[in-house]
Amino acid sequence: MQVSASATSPSVNLYAASAAEKSKPQTDDDLTAEEQDKVKELKKRDAEVRRHEQAHKAAAGQYAKGGPKFEFETGPDGRQYAVGGEVSIDTSEVANDPEATIRKAEAIKRAALAPKDPSSQDRRVAAEASRMEAKARQELAEGKREEVRFYNKEGGQEKNPAVSNVVNVFA
Repeated sequence: MQVSASATSPSVNLYAASAAEKSKPQTDDDLTAEEQDKVKELKKRDAEVRRHEQAHKAAAGQYAKGGPKFEFETGPDGRQYAVGGEVSIDTSEVANDPEATIRKAEAIKRAALAPKDPSSQDRRVAAEASRMEAKARQELAEGKREEVRFYNKEGGQEKNPAVSNVVNVFA
């Protein structure tokens, strides 16, 4: 408790006293059985959240935008525990390069599904990456079909047997 004196009369700052007491970490001996259970629960959740987000970060590699960001809850012992988190990942397509976009989409899916128990948001990100991959595969196939049409128009089919194989695959 902080006490301050002024020229006219002494006053007690109750807010400062309660804030100071709250910020002081307590030992397990100072907590009730219920509070100890809550701390145990928070410690377990904190470890799960940190493992989960680290799995995303590790799998995202170069596409991770920084490290994990956590949401915290203060326990009855005055300590902060991670109860939620996120890792930002660059999910944009690679401009004018469907093959690179496919590789990136595959990496995004691996990152989204890396934790032991992916969340519903993790599954949504993986699904979006699958759509991005499918679109890039379609663009790649269209590009190859255009190549084949160009070579066939130019009479390249007879000159380039590799192109005729492409024709058979995409025809």
